[in-house]
Amino acid sequence: MPPVCGKQIRRIVTAAALLLPHLHASAIAAEPIKIGLSMAMTGGVAQNGKQLLIALQLWRDDVNVKGGLLGRPVELIYYDDQSNPSNVPGICTKLINVDKVDLLIGPYGTNMVAAAMPVIVENNKLTIGMLAAGVNKHFNYPKYFSMQTLGPEGVNAFSRGFFALAAEQKPKPETVAIVGADAEFAKTATDGARENAIAAGFKVIYDRSYPPPTTDFAPVVRAIQAANPDVVYVAAYPPDTVGIVRAANEIGYTPKMFGGIMIGLLITPIKMQLGPLLDGIVIMESFVPAPTFNFPGVADVLKRYRAVAAGEKIDPLGYGYVPFGYATGQMLEQAVEGTKSLDPDKLAEYMHSHSFATVVGDLKFGEDGEWSKARIVFTQFRHVAPNDFEQFAEGKVQPILWPPQYKTGDIVYPYADARN
Repeated sequence: MPPVCGKQIRRIVTAAALLLPHLHASAIAAEPIKIGLSMAMTGGVAQNGKQLLIALQLWRDDVNVKGGLLGRPVELIYYDDQSNPSNVPGICTKLINVDKVDLLIGPYGTNMVAAAMPVIVENNKLTIGMLAAGVNKHFNYPKYFSMQTLGPEGVNAFSRGFFALAAEQKPKPETVAIVGADAEFAKTATDGARENAIAAGFKVIYDRSYPPPTTDFAPVVRAIQAANPDVVYVAAYPPDTVGIVRAANEIGYTPKMFGGIMIGLLITPIKMQLGPLLDGIVIMESFVPAPTFNFPGVADVLKRYRAVAAGEKIDPLGYGYVPFGYATGQMLEQAVEGTKSLDPDKLAEYMHSHSFATVVGDLKFGEDGEWSKARIVFTQFRHVAPNDFEQFAEGKVQPILWPPQYKTGDIVYPYADARN
């Protein structure tokens, strides 16, 4: 090999020096944008958490096919919080300090998001809480955003339609019972229900909570029955929902109107399990199979989710959660691309000042990070057959009662008539 002269060496060194920045830039571009989640994969709300995670994975795959965010692939890093709020702060701390995530999403649910907020605030992180109710009223944190349909009226939206329907009945019912778990979500929802009931002219004659570990709901339902209210409003997560519905059926309890925000009744396997026991119950929902909810792209997301869910022991339809999980990713994507940044302050400023096109419709946030407009509907179960999947896929056994712009049917009142 001939010797390399000094002039050639200088050329090689110069070329290497010019190439190094490009090599470094390529290496940085190849590093993934890490998005962290504390997510319920086991425990009482695991059905919901698993749906949300699959939806986010579908979004991640779609983003990466398009080239990622800011030219970098997206990676989801998540840990199971076991539906237990006490696990959430440690998970969030690990995501931020050990995994060094660039962005946070979630967690899911009021109880878990409330537990995460002190860590999020302390570390100046932005998050989009998934289907949590009224959390930011305690923190007033400008970098919190909510994927919940409550709008400016906050938690009162969970029950306003319920009591509006009750007030329309003739003769108008007079008395109300309010019941929920002694936990963040239920307490928040029942606080709103109390305000709405009184504002609508009802007298609250029973207003109590039960301990979260409760499994036998017969004493709870008997206590409500003994108070003899006309209307019963329940705020409950999935296990409690099943226990309360079964206890009411076993006791033969039929107030004039029965329902509320019963999260378990948004889950298809639980609906199929309870079957005809659901008849007459009026519940709040955020997304239903109806022409007015057929937003661009949502049918495709649900179809793809169902292909994944077919091999899992989870909700095969995904109406109540999947669209919101995918839309959460879409909003984060639009904010990152709109700002060309991962800086939480820049992202928050952008999210407060822009609207977002998502599979749950066009959205805009208010000052508190909640949706600028509420979108809550109330439905009633009718003629539910046992073990019939298709009836829930089509929505034919759950007409929308309220609000008027989404209405597809009238309430059957009193509750006992819908049970016949």
